[in-house]
Amino acid sequence: MRSGNGSPIPSGDRPRGDVVNRKVEAMSRTDAGWGAGPSGRYESLADRFRPVFAEIRATAVERDRERRLPHAEIGWLREANFTTLRLAPDEGGHGASLPELFALLIELSAADSNVTNALRAHFGFTEDALCSSSPEWRAAWIKRIGAGETIGSGVSETGPAKVGAFDTVVRRRDGGFVVDGRKFYTTGSLFADYIHLSADDEAGGPVTAAVPVRAPGVTIGDDWDGFGQALTASGTATFAGVTLDPALIKPDPARFPYAMAFFQLVHLATLAGIGRAAADDVARLVAERTRVYSHGNAGRTADDPQIQAVVGRVRANAYAAGAVVLKAAEAVQRVHDAHRAGSPEAERQATLADVEVNQAVGVVTDLILAATTSLFDALGASAVKVGAGLDRYWRNARTITSHNPRLYRDRSVGAFAISGEAPPRQYRVGSA
Repeated sequence: MRSGNGSPIPSGDRPRGDVVNRKVEAMSRTDAGWGAGPSGRYESLADRFRPVFAEIRATAVERDRERRLPHAEIGWLREANFTTLRLAPDEGGHGASLPELFALLIELSAADSNVTNALRAHFGFTEDALCSSSPEWRAAWIKRIGAGETIGSGVSETGPAKVGAFDTVVRRRDGGFVVDGRKFYTTGSLFADYIHLSADDEAGGPVTAAVPVRAPGVTIGDDWDGFGQALTASGTATFAGVTLDPALIKPDPARFPYAMAFFQLVHLATLAGIGRAAADDVARLVAERTRVYSHGNAGRTADDPQIQAVVGRVRANAYAAGAVVLKAAEAVQRVHDAHRAGSPEAERQATLADVEVNQAVGVVTDLILAATTSLFDALGASAVKVGAGLDRYWRNARTITSHNPRLYRDRSVGAFAISGEAPPRQYRVGSA
């Protein structure tokens, strides 16, 4: 594990066994009022990770204020085998279904949405491996992921490349390959072992590869300066004459068939987790509050029915967002199952999953942006102090909802409803 400048993390910051193994009193989803999990075994699966989630949440405000990247926190998740969730038990994983994965991502996001976003590319790459048409590629990457190795993102660019093309190029040289280029939004790569790279070859064709982050010529910077999701290491990665083993070039550059739905649903699960954390915080702060307004409705803030209504609305928004995410996750699971079975239904199920996720985008976005704004109505001016950290909920939610803009989602859903037109299968950004 490396710090932001590439140096080893001090041993005192490494994952601690007591974090992973500590027993904590954790209320089930059902008892907490968030609804039952997506499977009968969900609570026992989630209980493995809740001590780690609690430890991550305990320092989330402090890390946000100090801009301290979550190297140690991601290390704890690795040690707990959270990063291998989707692998079968005999592959080093837990055999989690996609609804189980997304339910756990909601819980992780309630602890710190930065950490979820930093692992988004890794979980997507895992789906690539599981769905790969190449037995050799699948076996190699399942083994690496099962051993705890992780993958970050190297797809997006901010240079002059046109939509549908990349300035990053993979060239053949001396029986191998060489990579040159520059990527931005390289979320999670600073914490990872490999970067999932999308590039063009010399003829302009698509190339997908896994680039070791320690390879000579790879430089990863923490220059993401957004006002939200600041700890995701979503900055610049440069590749200067990076030599690449041919075995690290993916035989088929295409991604897994439900990729667009999957990656957008990670964002929605993150939003639902932000809403859940905001709901918990505002309820706790209202319960603790001793100051009241003379024109209020009770001698204690906690007894004021108008304040109770605000807290209830924030929680209701978070509940609804989580329920929508888990319903859409069922559609994504159907695509996975059809694809793995070789069913001709896989293509139709992929279109329907895109529709369901797109339908969820605007709704979940509105619910969480409203919740993370209105929570301040239940509290006094002290709630806006930096030390409270409540502003990070809106900042993080607003930043997440700016990815893959929501304004195009409703249009694609409308087109499907009117004429049956399938949503775009891939979204790319570049110059016109």
